[in-house]
Amino acid sequence: MDGHSQYTPKSGFARWLERRLPIVSFMYDSFVAYPTPKNLNYMWTFGAILSFMLVAQIVTGIVLAMHYTGETTLAFNSVESIMRDVNWGWALRYAHANGASMFFLAVYIHMARGMYYGSYKEPREVLWILGVVIFMVMIATGFLGYVLPWGQMSFWAATVITNLFSAFPVVGGPIREWLIGGYSVDNPTLNRFFALHYLLPFIIVAVVALHVWALHVTGQNNPTGVEVKDVKKETVPFTPFATMKDGFAIGVFLVIYAWMTFFVPNYLGHPDNYIEANPLVTPPHIVPEWYFLPFYAILRAIPNKLLGVIAMFLSILIMAALPWLDKSPVKSGSYRPLFRKFYWVFIAVSIALGYLGAQPAEGVYLWLARIASLYYFLHFVVILPLLTKYEKPEPVPESIDASVAAGSVTHA
Repeated sequence: MDGHSQYTPKSGFARWLERRLPIVSFMYDSFVAYPTPKNLNYMWTFGAILSFMLVAQIVTGIVLAMHYTGETTLAFNSVESIMRDVNWGWALRYAHANGASMFFLAVYIHMARGMYYGSYKEPREVLWILGVVIFMVMIATGFLGYVLPWGQMSFWAATVITNLFSAFPVVGGPIREWLIGGYSVDNPTLNRFFALHYLLPFIIVAVVALHVWALHVTGQNNPTGVEVKDVKKETVPFTPFATMKDGFAIGVFLVIYAWMTFFVPNYLGHPDNYIEANPLVTPPHIVPEWYFLPFYAILRAIPNKLLGVIAMFLSILIMAALPWLDKSPVKSGSYRPLFRKFYWVFIAVSIALGYLGAQPAEGVYLWLARIASLYYFLHFVVILPLLTKYEKPEPVPESIDASVAAGSVTHA
């Protein structure tokens, strides 16, 4: 973008508003005339899907908050009342609960696409880091929301996770006490978690705005990883080309979302969470939501509590360092034969960690989790730097236009 708006006000009121608050021109330049690489595939539609899911979660969450009671003796029954007594309350509750799973599914695909096509590389380092920040706030929001139904799994998940902070010397105890509002998970904990769960989605909106801003400054990456050289030849307007593709992808995603919500709403839930929280009865196997399982497996794989907590947090934070760990001049994995192989091994290991996080932390499961956790970190700190040094990439197209004209097909 050259900084000059392509929007031309048609009416007297539009010209009057444009001189005082150029919001229409801003929206036009950002979502209508904005140039997008013409070789983008459907993997680039997950940004729009995530935007839709964020709005859906906020809307359903606000309505649910109108009927929820954040008090330990009433919370569980208030959720049951939403399901039975509020008009369409069951649909709102299931849409919100399954919406969290769909939100995380979309963000994992979005991040995996970014890792494959090198969307974290120069000049998009800040864009990638903001994405990691969004992911971290999503994790916090998801955990806080999981506690609110105040079922058995909610209560004990809160107890286990908040106890992790006590592993840090000196500051751990005070942080845990501040977080739960006392010395054990109780009513102050629920109040804090409810307030924070309501607040954090709006923090996500703010960081998403920065994320989109950074995207519009640097421009979108594309399957070739080659930067746009000729805007007129190598790009198309965002509307209608990208919006039509995004709209179709959102429609397909909504079919899956609707199927989860209306036909198998409890498939990803835990039956123990339909039992009211009881501090005197510990479930035999405490399991978080599926989207936390890979990090939970890393936490349990290390016998030392402090090191396990550090490893769990580092497994997320290390992704923010990707621009400096992978310095290959070639962005796209489509032209990096060795990288492709190790990338798919990494994806398989991440899925395996998710499976192992749901299994008991004993026997062969524990040892497999340790091996998978070790490989997870080796991928970032050893494999990627070595690939940067020794890999011989395949020839990269001279331009986006050249790749489209040649009909090149990516390996993804």
